Amino acid sequence: MAVCSSELEFLSLSASLAGPWGRCMGSECGLGGSQSRAVWCAHSEGWTTLHTNCPQAERPDNQQSCFRVCDWHKELYDWQLGAWNQCVPISMRNPGVQRPAVCTRGEEGIQTREVGCVQKADGAPAEDAICEYFEPKPRQEQACLIPCPRDCVVSEFSSWTYCSKTCGIGLQNRVRSVLAPPLFGGSACPNLTEFQTCQPGPCEGEESLYSLKVGPWGPCSLPLLRQTRQAKPDHLQVGFQTREVMCVHKNGNTAALSLCSQESLPVTFQACVITKDCEVSDWSDWSACSKDCYDLNGPKGQRTRTRTVQQFPVGGGTECPELEESEPCTAQGGGVPPCAVYNWRATEWTECRVDTLLSQQDRRRGNQTGLCGGGIQGREVYCVQASAESPSNLTSRPVDNDLCLGVAPNTTQLCHIPCPVECEVSLWSAWGPCTLENCQDQSAKKGFKLRKRRIVNEPTGGTGNCPHLVEAIPCDEPSCYDWLLVKLEECIPDIEECGPGTQIPHVQCVDSEGKYVDRQQCRDAILPMPVLCEVPCPKDCVLSPWTSWSLCSHTCSGKNTEGRQTRARSILAYNAGEGGAPCPNISALQEVRSCNDHPCTVYHWQTGPWGQCIEDTSVPSSNTSVSRGGAGVGGTEPSCSVGMQTRKVICVRVNVGQVPPKKCPESLRPETVRPCLLPCKRDCTATPYSDWTPCPTSCGNNKRKQSRKRIIIQFPANGGQDCPEVLSQERDCDAPSVCPGYRWKTHKWRRCQLVPWSVRQDSPGAQENCGPGLQARAVSCRKLDGGQADIAACLKFASPMPPLTQPCQLPCQDDCQLTSWSKFSSCAANCVGVRTRKRLLVGKSKKRDQCKNTQVYPLSETQYCPCNKYNAQPVGNWSDCILPEGGRVEGQLGMKVQGDIKECGQGYRYQAVVCYDQDNRMVETSRCNSHGYIEEACIIPCPSDCKLSEWSNWSRCSKSCGSGVKVRSKWLREKPYNGGRPCPKLDHVNQVYEVVPCLSDCGQYVWVAEPWSVWKVSNVDLKENCGEGVQTRKVRCMQNTIDGPSDPVEDYLCDPEEMPLGARESQLPCPEDCVLSDWGLWSRCSLVGKNYWHWHFSVPNFRKPCPPTTEKEACALNSNCFHYSYNITDWSTCQLSERAVCGSGVKTRMLDCVRSDGKSVELRFCEELGLEKKWQMNASCVVECPVNCQLSDWSPWSECTRTCGLAGKLWRRRTVIQASQGDGRPCPTQMEQWKPCPAKPCYRWRYSPWSECKAEGARCGEGLRFRNVSCYVSNGSGHGEGSLVDEELCGDLEQEVDGNKEIVLEETCSVPCPGDCYLTDWTGWSPCQLSCVGGDDLGFGSVQVRSRAVLAQEPENLLQCPDQEWEARPCTEGQCYEYKWMTGAWRASSRQVWCQRSDGLNVTGGCLSTSRPVSDRSCVPVCDKPRSYCTEAGICGCEEGYTEVMTSDGLLDQCTLIPVLEIPTAGDNKADVKTIRAVSPTQPNSILPGRSGRTWFLQPFGPDGKLKTWVYGVAAGAFVLIVFIVSMTYLAW
Repeated sequence: MAVCSSELEFLSLSASLAGPWGRCMGSECGLGGSQSRAVWCAHSEGWTTLHTNCPQAERPDNQQSCFRVCDWHKELYDWQLGAWNQCVPISMRNPGVQRPAVCTRGEEGIQTREVGCVQKADGAPAEDAICEYFEPKPRQEQACLIPCPRDCVVSEFSSWTYCSKTCGIGLQNRVRSVLAPPLFGGSACPNLTEFQTCQPGPCEGEESLYSLKVGPWGPCSLPLLRQTRQAKPDHLQVGFQTREVMCVHKNGNTAALSLCSQESLPVTFQACVITKDCEVSDWSDWSACSKDCYDLNGPKGQRTRTRTVQQFPVGGGTECPELEESEPCTAQGGGVPPCAVYNWRATEWTECRVDTLLSQQDRRRGNQTGLCGGGIQGREVYCVQASAESPSNLTSRPVDNDLCLGVAPNTTQLCHIPCPVECEVSLWSAWGPCTLENCQDQSAKKGFKLRKRRIVNEPTGGTGNCPHLVEAIPCDEPSCYDWLLVKLEECIPDIEECGPGTQIPHVQCVDSEGKYVDRQQCRDAILPMPVLCEVPCPKDCVLSPWTSWSLCSHTCSGKNTEGRQTRARSILAYNAGEGGAPCPNISALQEVRSCNDHPCTVYHWQTGPWGQCIEDTSVPSSNTSVSRGGAGVGGTEPSCSVGMQTRKVICVRVNVGQVPPKKCPESLRPETVRPCLLPCKRDCTATPYSDWTPCPTSCGNNKRKQSRKRIIIQFPANGGQDCPEVLSQERDCDAPSVCPGYRWKTHKWRRCQLVPWSVRQDSPGAQENCGPGLQARAVSCRKLDGGQADIAACLKFASPMPPLTQPCQLPCQDDCQLTSWSKFSSCAANCVGVRTRKRLLVGKSKKRDQCKNTQVYPLSETQYCPCNKYNAQPVGNWSDCILPEGGRVEGQLGMKVQGDIKECGQGYRYQAVVCYDQDNRMVETSRCNSHGYIEEACIIPCPSDCKLSEWSNWSRCSKSCGSGVKVRSKWLREKPYNGGRPCPKLDHVNQVYEVVPCLSDCGQYVWVAEPWSVWKVSNVDLKENCGEGVQTRKVRCMQNTIDGPSDPVEDYLCDPEEMPLGARESQLPCPEDCVLSDWGLWSRCSLVGKNYWHWHFSVPNFRKPCPPTTEKEACALNSNCFHYSYNITDWSTCQLSERAVCGSGVKTRMLDCVRSDGKSVELRFCEELGLEKKWQMNASCVVECPVNCQLSDWSPWSECTRTCGLAGKLWRRRTVIQASQGDGRPCPTQMEQWKPCPAKPCYRWRYSPWSECKAEGARCGEGLRFRNVSCYVSNGSGHGEGSLVDEELCGDLEQEVDGNKEIVLEETCSVPCPGDCYLTDWTGWSPCQLSCVGGDDLGFGSVQVRSRAVLAQEPENLLQCPDQEWEARPCTEGQCYEYKWMTGAWRASSRQVWCQRSDGLNVTGGCLSTSRPVSDRSCVPVCDKPRSYCTEAGICGCEEGYTEVMTSDGLLDQCTLIPVLEIPTAGDNKADVKTIRAVSPTQPNSILPGRSGRTWFLQPFGPDGKLKTWVYGVAAGAFVLIVFIVSMTYLAW
């Protein structure tokens, strides 16, 4: 089938694409799963097309087999992580990134590693998808840092050695050591040795060309006869070894032995021990597991196995391997019990203790027991073994706290004591009417007037804690119901339109509470009669109506007080002469009547507090003891029975005291008995005694005690059983057994064995049965009590094994034999006499004359007795001031309060004392009759808390009407110091304030106006007595009470805008005029903003036609009409109950009714409008509780930080149990204390320096060098090597040097032959050094290095020298070193430049070569002119006093003398300028006779050969002067 070209083109533009493989699916785990993916055909422009448009041969598979992963595969597969490859610089991976020109910290790089999924069993590779199912693939790349190259750093050269020859041409060497190895590709180390030839002088005779050289000792072998014998495994075999003696030329070649001229040849044989390696047995079986119980989560036990030594290593054989090994284990078997589980337990919390706030400290609060709010309480925590049978058992036996692994519970916690709610009552109501005591039972005819108040806030514990709520006054004629006059109708004349008339009263029946009741209840009460009145006729005097009766002036009547009420009326118009009723007298315008005529004897019932709840015998008792677990829900105590409480109730007359009960209303008498709940008895609960503490295991401890204790976990209450008095017991331990330990026992030395005669017989002077040999001995292991023990015990616990062999000497017939030296005799006294030691000749030596020569064989030695003088010196600093131990310290010496951290008063501080002998060597302090300390009294100042004054009284409310604030304050009296409690936040004048909102009743102060006076007519018409007139009245501000205005107060307390008028002018009506009453109040505006009006009215008294009796005016906002809205105050400070110091409180705010003009008015204005009160007036708040810092007790004193020396310290520490909160006392800064340890001398074994290497009997070759181990004393500071003392002082120390128990006192060495080139001994390890930049560690670890340099003796043999060596090793606690270039002073044209390490050591290497300062400044050409020198700029200049004369090409031509400008001083008459020739231009003027001025040298050229600036200035000035002179000359012409 043919395909058109367009289809081919379309196929070429399309390609098949595949999505990611989906999840592997299948019914079984492992191989056999399948997964699929999406495959689609896409055009090159991005859109999807049909599959047929893509080449089918290139279409990817959309399904494949896979490995289906299940959860259990996690145990079979895991990621395998390869090692990180070398760090490759980023610049090598990215060609566009340039490498830094100067390396500072290092170069950033990347390192990679191989990561693959493998099978755990055999490491076979697997698909990554398997491992990725459980864990993401670990990263394969990470950033790394390639540090900058570090060059090798070497020290300065040592001084030159002596010449290798005493005559002729030799060599001198000087060497240096490697201080830091080359790192990270830095420069290699330079030569460590420099050579130079030397020639002390010509040789007189022929130079010795040959030297006798001994070779190393050969292997130790047995004679042929002994080889046939079978040696015992533990038997030492003594054999022999030989060495070669040769003659060598100085060029290193071997020559005939006869060419080395020497009297005697060295010994070529010696006795030795046949080398045997250590042999051990097979491992024993594993021991039982140390843990005989199973615990899946706890630590595992240990099991061990051992092997024994069957052959000790001798003669340098291989050392023994470890004889014991252990491994973790768990107990096996079906009957293995579970391990004991230990849990923390705690006693009950102590009572909550509340500390006062500083802002609430008040001396008037002497008793703080009633404090409430937040506080702190504590408890004891102990460890017990959990019991499977009774896991909730609270009385388990205490065990060691170390057995409990978890975190111990807190021993302190914050707590809260609920604050009692105080009873709040309202103000007293007004006195009620005289009513019967009980209107339901009117048999008792006693009457009382009552006033009441109500409970506003219920107190804690019921209403019994409130004050009395009712007060009573006896009265006569009581009644339960009465008529209340509601209003009087208008006066209705009896005849015609005027004259006498009556007013009909409107009444309502009310009870004693003032409530309306049925009118039938008042059937026995007297109904009010109509009131007589009068309507004036046209010519009569017109009077105003009577005002209402005023409030009674007194609430009761007594001898000096009587209640009065008044009312008044005023003249509105005078009578019209004859025929009219005249006006009454002024006295008739006011009426007075008695009121509250009852006596001032107020009674009330007074109640005492409720007594203790006692058992009610009428109710069956069930008051049993409860355990600790019986606590009530929510912290309340459970009750076990019902009891009763009683209280005292008495009748009290106010301001008098108790009176008979009949004086008070019996019906209002409070109850005297009430039921109550008896709390259950609670017995003391204590744990059983703990196990006895183990006895000390250390040996030699005489004070061996063990103790046990029990803990009170519940204290008794409500009469429960008391706690036991004894809570701890102590007893002596049993007699200690012998301390375990092991020691080596040495046996007698065996016979001295010589080298076989067959080997020695050819040696000159050798005898068959005498000479040097070797002897051996056996050693065994013993317990300290002498019993036998296995060798392995001594190898593990005892000191190093004693030597098994020693050299010996079988005396020959002519040898002198002597005993060993005895000990020195004792001295009778210090610094007096001598002491001696002796030895004796033994055997045939006693008879030989050569042995009696005391010069060669002295038999006694004498020395002066040591002179011991000691002096004591204080050393170190004074310790901390430490209070005496042993409990609480009280009184003036200090105090230590439990739960408080006030620790102060007199203590002691200590300073160590060191004792020295006459050689300034440290000795025990007892030698100086000192206990090791100087003790001095000291004072720890007591902390003083911040002290504030008491609260001031509350200020008056800032507003007399509406909401305001009232404030009280206290001020700072004393600042805290020495860690006292800090002050609360103070203001700028050191005061703390408490602000609460207050609401002043806008009606508490009112204006009270007296009746208007009689009119005073100004324009008097004698006939009419009318016209314009004036009336006055008194207006006073009075305090308003519930009984009405009472006492006058200052006028400023009343609102001045509402003050009534005190005078008024008006028109007094004339006869037959219309008489009007005073205007009434304006009516209220109903709406504002429209043309609404308000009115007021007057009541006419008709004579003639009357003017309008109403007035109206437009309503204007904020003028005669107002809007009202609520205003909310700010929150008060958090208010607590009376005795609370912190915790939950209440903050309040108040509503204020505000008029639209901003004036506060009474709340009724807003309430009448029904405005919404949408604010919350009270909110809870919290005052942070003051919690003093709580500390643990001081720990016991630690062990001394040093076992000896001067710097040892004893420490004790304490921890913070509860951090301070709020203004509680802060924690002290001193949480640890120290005092010095007694100074003890530090004894240690130390090697002496190695002796010079000597090849016995030869000039060079293999030899021996020796050293001794001696006892040294030091002060432990590490400075200096210490002083040599007698070995007895180190007798208690195990013999070891620098931690190495293997003491080596001799070793083989090599004496170089003349002409040899050899390596020096290894230097000591250099200080540990970090790789740092700018003092910061780069994190590449620390390294230290040592080196060996080459030494040569013959110039001809330099080519045969070995290579120098150095080696490095990692180390810890390295330090950073910095290197910088140093320069010396210039000397001529050069100076010294060297590199210095930051510790002051001069080195080679370490400093950057690119920043090396210039060391040479030579001038080209050379400065050879007289008085010239090469300057720092590298050009020639002239010395001081001379000036430079330069050639045209800028080179120095000559140095000429500078003319001297001499400035004369006072008294110098020579004012001329002279030129002199100075012999020394820099010489002071005082040397020249007759010169007393100051000399200046004018030098026109600078050191660079250029003219100085002032020369140009002088030239310019001279040019101007010449131009001026020429100009003046021209003008003169």
